[in-house]
Amino acid sequence: MRTLPLALALVLAACASEPADAPTEAASTPVPTESTEAANVAPTPGAMAPDFTLVDTNGEEHTLSAYRGQPVVLEWLNYDCPYVGKHYGGGNMQALQEQATADGVVWLSVVSSAPGEQGYFEPAEMNARTEEEGGRQAAVLLDPTGEVGRSYDAKTSPHMFVIDADGQVVYNGAIDDRPTSDLADLEGATNYVVPAIAAAQAGEPVDPATTQPYGCSVKYADGA
Repeated sequence: MRTLPLALALVLAACASEPADAPTEAASTPVPTESTEAANVAPTPGAMAPDFTLVDTNGEEHTLSAYRGQPVVLEWLNYDCPYVGKHYGGGNMQALQEQATADGVVWLSVVSSAPGEQGYFEPAEMNARTEEEGGRQAAVLLDPTGEVGRSYDAKTSPHMFVIDADGQVVYNGAIDDRPTSDLADLEGATNYVVPAIAAAQAGEPVDPATTQPYGCSVKYADGA
């Protein structure tokens, strides 16, 4: 009759003596893979702009390389970001878009916000918002997976890229030198995109070719 209690006591003692599995560093700290690191390297000025094909809010496909022969501006967009709101609320972004288009530049706004994240809208809603904001871009491109945004290492909205007619990145960075969301700071700000476009069209070096972008973080699917 004592056999069962004795056996149970032996099993419990053995379990208590076994050490618990200690958490390993690998389990708690993910190690980036080569492909992840490569995807987050921004194209430097002088490098070819990563090609892509995205669908716009009207269902039309746009392939970057199809615009070869024309300068292109890529603007990372999130209408709900206050930094973006400064430039649209003050009419600054629309004026830049309108002038660039008149000068033969293709202006593409890219939305890399994931579904459910700030700045994401379904196509019809995005069209309504663009109309409300008075956007003058050639198209608003939808990048809900964030694949294109990551290929450019787009960090903020706005984050601006100027690409010359040969498909090379000539500018990567902020829209201007006033990293605030204050509408009053539009006055007197030094714009970086306008001279970059002018230099690209003239075949001259862009200076500065890189600046630190500012704004809201791009709302990628994984929160990165």
